[in-house]
Amino acid sequence: MMPYEAKNYDSLLGLQGFSDTLLKNHFTLYQGYVTNTNKLADALAAMVKDGKQATPEFAELKRRFGWEFNGMRLHELYFGNLVKGGKPVSAAVKKRIVKDFGSYEHWEKEMKAICTMRGIGWGVLYYDISTGRLFNTWINEHDVGHLTTCAPILVIDVFEHAYITDYGIKRVDYVEALWKVLNWDAAERLLKLVGGS
Repeated sequence: MMPYEAKNYDSLLGLQGFSDTLLKNHFTLYQGYVTNTNKLADALAAMVKDGKQATPEFAELKRRFGWEFNGMRLHELYFGNLVKGGKPVSAAVKKRIVKDFGSYEHWEKEMKAICTMRGIGWGVLYYDISTGRLFNTWINEHDVGHLTTCAPILVIDVFEHAYITDYGIKRVDYVEALWKVLNWDAAERLLKLVGGS
């Protein structure tokens, strides 16, 4: 299996509302998920080759793989949802949001409420491939709470490492700063990719 490679997000350095220290620390954390995904993939392949797939060790590594892999992918989506200067919500995405939430303002109010709830996790705007519907949700852990037949369109990291360096415990201030740098072009690409527009 080809190893996964960490993507370079240095273009985000200088992002309004986010110090380079915060971003570099976050990039390092993300790179750790990529490294651990590769290590686990290699270890699991070796265990199968050696006939050790029916062991508790294999089962635990397989379970851990979901944490590392989803940590890698969620961070890639999160970083992809950011851009210097921000990109306004596109007409196509806004039309879908209005259809499913009644108004953009209602969607935004709900998503910001999710992103400022107590606890660690992710705020995600999902597209349900089965029903063609958008909805907001909370994911507590990388490997728990993902919704079957749903594709993430907009991902917001609300683990403390995403904001505490710059905002302390003021998550609301982080979310407000984040809203100014959202890359709605990326959300539109993802929505088109899964057939949502």
